[in-house]
Amino acid sequence: MSVSSGQPVPDFTASATGDTQITLSDYRGRQVVIYFYPKDSTPGCTTEGGDFRDRKADFEAANTVVLGVSRDGLRAHENFKAKQGFNFELISDKDEALCQLFDVIKLKKLYGKEHLGIERSTFLIDTDGKLAREWRKVKVKGHVEEVLDAARELNATS
Repeated sequence: MSVSSGQPVPDFTASATGDTQITLSDYRGRQVVIYFYPKDSTPGCTTEGGDFRDRKADFEAANTVVLGVSRDGLRAHENFKAKQGFNFELISDKDEALCQLFDVIKLKKLYGKEHLGIERSTFLIDTDGKLAREWRKVKVKGHVEEVLDAARELNATS
């Protein structure tokens, strides 16, 4: 089962950086951006994370929390977060439970070889825990601005 627009996102708990457990229901009353990225410390993922980092205050002003997710382990996440100065938590999804829930594992091609990997995707969850917006096959350039605009708009109507 995967999430769909307008429907409640099933509650989950996952391990994240900062020695924390992230539970979605703990964020009721706030909007949540969950962005899935393929791999720590790669150029596109570094740029995307940096764009979210640089707009954190704007997301907070829109009553929105940002969380990043990949299949990397917590140690890699901690290093990536520290090196890039990320001011939000990164969730480790080694068992792919969240990837399956949000249906982001796709067949990809790299150097002519096919493999299963995370399709860069972002989800905006409203204050009641329902999926408000989703972006799939994300291109990094300009993406964070688009998500921020949607978060501001959603916040203004709630």
